[in-house]
Amino acid sequence: MSRRLPTGIDVLDRKLSGGIPAGSVVALSAAPASQSELLLYELTAPRETLYLTTERSVEAVRDAFERTTAPTGTPEIEQVASDAPLDEVSRLVETVPNGATVIVDPVDALERRDPARYRRFMNGLQTAMVNTESVAVLHCLAGNDPPAGRDLTEYMADVVFSLETTISGESIENRLAVPKFRGGRALSETIKLELAERVRIDTSRDIA
Repeated sequence: MSRRLPTGIDVLDRKLSGGIPAGSVVALSAAPASQSELLLYELTAPRETLYLTTERSVEAVRDAFERTTAPTGTPEIEQVASDAPLDEVSRLVETVPNGATVIVDPVDALERRDPARYRRFMNGLQTAMVNTESVAVLHCLAGNDPPAGRDLTEYMADVVFSLETTISGESIENRLAVPKFRGGRALSETIKLELAERVRIDTSRDIA
């Protein structure tokens, strides 16, 4: 069995038998108005991270890291060129050291490129992660107009995290599902999360 890379979220790592298998590509699907960025920020804590932003500026992402009270690392933040995002991400991924994390936030701009080129990109990303025993996290916005390449992203991904946020009256509930987990066991139940200042897990029901 391949070694596991911890997510940095202790109770989630216990659910995942230590974390995410090295060499994996992870798709994190969440609504644009959710607090999914907190998960991304905490994923930078355990190891070196290359944080690739496709929409927000480097300054905006850096400011968000400085303002959050969640435990984070000190990622290298790079802006992805809008005219050739697949080539730019591929070039930047080549600089990743062994045992690192790559975050693409969000991946939507890449999913809107030519399907054949995007498929080659995903295959190349998987190869790079395996060769460096790293993990890539693709932030997928589950909005009203998902990109044409979203199905391919979730099919090619080794692990899928699906964050569902529901509003009922005065309460907001966040539940994380892991319906797909190559190299491990998908979770049979969702995990109830509290996403305020940092990621917390409701242990009263979801954790024995």
